[in-house]
Amino acid sequence: MDQWPQDISIDAFRRTWVLEGEPLWRRVFDTHREKMQIKNPQVAVGNLEKIFTCTFRLANSKGFQAMSLRDLSRETGISMGGLYAYIGSKDDLASAIEEVLRKTIDDVMSDQAVLDLGPLDRLKAIIYGDIYMNDIMHPWYYFCYLEAKGLSRDQREAAMQMEIKFDERLQETFVAGIAAGIFKADKVALLAANTTSMLQQWYLKRWKFQLLGTRIDEYAAFVYETTLHNLNYQDA
Repeated sequence: MDQWPQDISIDAFRRTWVLEGEPLWRRVFDTHREKMQIKNPQVAVGNLEKIFTCTFRLANSKGFQAMSLRDLSRETGISMGGLYAYIGSKDDLASAIEEVLRKTIDDVMSDQAVLDLGPLDRLKAIIYGDIYMNDIMHPWYYFCYLEAKGLSRDQREAAMQMEIKFDERLQETFVAGIAAGIFKADKVALLAANTTSMLQQWYLKRWKFQLLGTRIDEYAAFVYETTLHNLNYQDA
């Protein structure tokens, strides 16, 4: 059985990258552990799941800026003192969300198996991988995009840099394909920004794709084929 990224299916991606359930919350713990008073992962993981899941729910219902830690305490059933053992402030919480997502994207997109692919297959792995990732980690992507304007200056800058870095990965792949003679494009920065915007639609406009009955693999193929068209790729 082929593995990701040779097998481009979401099942193969999920087998390679487990980004939900206990492995996700252990990733959160490992990323945030230096800022927490709780150092035992067995104790921390369950409460981290409550804290972040309830944060996303409250942010969606009333907005992160309007949400208080007292609201979060009521929603999670964790005392204020208990919350402070995990997060020092709302800024701390927002920073952890951005950092977990950024590190996860870096891990997936820096996978040597993807980097070793030729430009055509690498572009496919980047596009499909990002859509699979933003589908699995939808609340994290949605929070970083929708709440960015209300975050601190440093956090807004970090969120912007996360998107810029993704654009740069696309540009590097476009340039490699141009050098190999399989792509033709002049405005690679604009094309990368356009591709990123199409990818973002999957988590920003979920309701629309549900109404259309669009499957995740169909949309990934559409973004990939549209990008290839813009790169003037001609299948031999």
